Amino acid sequence: MTQSTTESTQARIRASIEDERVLSLYLEGHWRLADLQGHFAFEQLINIPTGVTKAEIRQPPQSLDSAGALEIARLHRFLQQQGIELKLSGLQPQQQGLAALLIERNPPEKSEHPHQPGFLASIGLRVFGIGREMNAFLAFLGELAARGLPAVLAPWRIRWREVAGEIQAAGVRALGIVGLLSFLIGMVMAYQAGATLADFGANILIVNLVAIITLREMGPLITAIIVAGRTGSSYTAQIGTMKITEEVDALKAIGIPPFSMLILPKVIALMIVLPLLTLFANLMGLAGGALVAAQQFEVPVRIYIDRLPEVVDLTTLMLGLVKAPVFAITIALIGCMQGMRVSGSAAAVGRATTKSVVQAIFLVIVIDAVFSVAFNILGY
Repeated sequence: MTQSTTESTQARIRASIEDERVLSLYLEGHWRLADLQGHFAFEQLINIPTGVTKAEIRQPPQSLDSAGALEIARLHRFLQQQGIELKLSGLQPQQQGLAALLIERNPPEKSEHPHQPGFLASIGLRVFGIGREMNAFLAFLGELAARGLPAVLAPWRIRWREVAGEIQAAGVRALGIVGLLSFLIGMVMAYQAGATLADFGANILIVNLVAIITLREMGPLITAIIVAGRTGSSYTAQIGTMKITEEVDALKAIGIPPFSMLILPKVIALMIVLPLLTLFANLMGLAGGALVAAQQFEVPVRIYIDRLPEVVDLTTLMLGLVKAPVFAITIALIGCMQGMRVSGSAAAVGRATTKSVVQAIFLVIVIDAVFSVAFNILGY
């Protein structure tokens, strides 16, 4: 038999081995805050022989309060870390209930050095996370089809006032930044192209390069990226805040579907706005290229404009514009989806907004690459 005691003259614990695999514990004295001197050092008080898998309290303390019950919870955790199951059957019914409650409320402490998954496990977890996000996006897209198509067939049910407000916020107010960035990117492309073409005396080909790249790729892509960072994030923040403040639940309570009130107007508005913003971005990009071509590479603006119809046609313009509605649906759905998934504190809104922007920009670039491959296969 092994017997150990604490320095306290009142609260004591005695341990003994009565058979090969069961550790018997005797709690003696008063296990109350006034009678406990700090925490029990169980690793010093209890000698656990090899092969013990169970422990049982054989004798209850004379009295027990929450401080004493917390010590029993610590004892349970200590034994659990040794691979030993502790039974509370020896406690009085009230003591057993209090101890069980504190054991439930005090789970085992997390290790200071948690297990780190290996390289392949990390890749698997990331792939699984991406698959889960794609599944959520496709489910949201399916909900849009299920709820949006009936609304399109009955347009009087669409909340056009909300659509107009979203057009104002996502379109008109974005003209400045879209126009400025497109103009500067057009200038950069003209500078980079002109620096090479001038060595071969082919300055006029600046028009070809700037026009084709702007209309087919840079105009739609840059516009979508700007809208994803500006408008998509605002969708997430707005809906996420409404989730935190329970406004979405309030809409459900009064019989208004959140999808028709919050999401569908945003999708419709962005599908209208993004092609128009893309046209504006194309125009500003061409203007930026024309300025650099005229000032640095001796290509007059009149010749630049006259050559444009020879270089690009309506097909080139449409190949860029056809991407815009797809980008719009993607950005709007991701922004709204991440907003609807917000829960907990206000910090969750920030995390969801960051995730929304990253996912939207990533998918926009992936979709643009898919379009480029498809157009190449089709011979455009």
